Amino acid sequence: MTAVKQNLIGLKAKEFRHPLDLEATEALQQFPGWDIAVRTLLGSVAEQFLYLENVAGSVQVNEKQLPHLHKLLVEACQRLDLEVPELYIKQNPAPNAYTFAMRGKQPFIVLHTSLIDLLTPEEIQAVIAHELGHLKCEHGVYLTLVNLFILATNLLPSWGVILAQSLQEQMLAWIRCAEFSCDRAALLAVQEPRVIMSVLMKLAGGSPNLAPQLDLDAFIEQARAYDKMSESQLGELLKEAQTQQLSHPVPVLRAQAIDRWASSWEYQNLLETHQTNYNGQSELQGKWRNW
Repeated sequence: MTAVKQNLIGLKAKEFRHPLDLEATEALQQFPGWDIAVRTLLGSVAEQFLYLENVAGSVQVNEKQLPHLHKLLVEACQRLDLEVPELYIKQNPAPNAYTFAMRGKQPFIVLHTSLIDLLTPEEIQAVIAHELGHLKCEHGVYLTLVNLFILATNLLPSWGVILAQSLQEQMLAWIRCAEFSCDRAALLAVQEPRVIMSVLMKLAGGSPNLAPQLDLDAFIEQARAYDKMSESQLGELLKEAQTQQLSHPVPVLRAQAIDRWASSWEYQNLLETHQTNYNGQSELQGKWRNW
């Protein structure tokens, strides 16, 4: 029997954000004025351009259009105590999803059709909740900054390239850390760690034909084996070199992180502290247990 999912009334981002995300965000905040500049100079134009691009070239999900996907979105928002953003489906052969929320006025999420073809409904909801995590944690401004510096690297003189690449590396490091927080948001929404890990497994090596044949337990063991490489100095250096230019942590590392957090006291206490009863009222139990 499937357990009833809890709506986490009053949930705050600071309660589940990954420590690496908080640390990396503090590092980026040492460059004062960037977020204000981007919001002021590019926020309105970028928001309007991308909003219109999605309206013109994607399908907007709502109560009448693909209502089963809209239901997944609304449920995830209720569980994360978040207002419902717009959701679009875009034709694209590369499984992906992304969020845009420069100034928070017109936040929207985009899912590629190939991603939907690859995943089960519950896994799709996990992806939606992951993207909602970016909204909950207010990641929008820094996500835009990363894209700007990737573009600017090719437009600057050689000394500027060195500076831009240095900042780009720092921002990519921030994004990788932010992804851990969003994976936690996904877990808080679907409340089943194996669903999150199954998404990561399918994104690592799945296809509509292969997905039913994949073994999640084998992938979890693969993730744990990868984690053991950190026990040696060489293994840790190789892992750092492998991920330095990536915008996301490698899937096995994300699976290992969510597997560990799902069994933590912190996660269990969050569920109990914010769980709601059948009338939708917060019980705020705040129980303490030994985990």
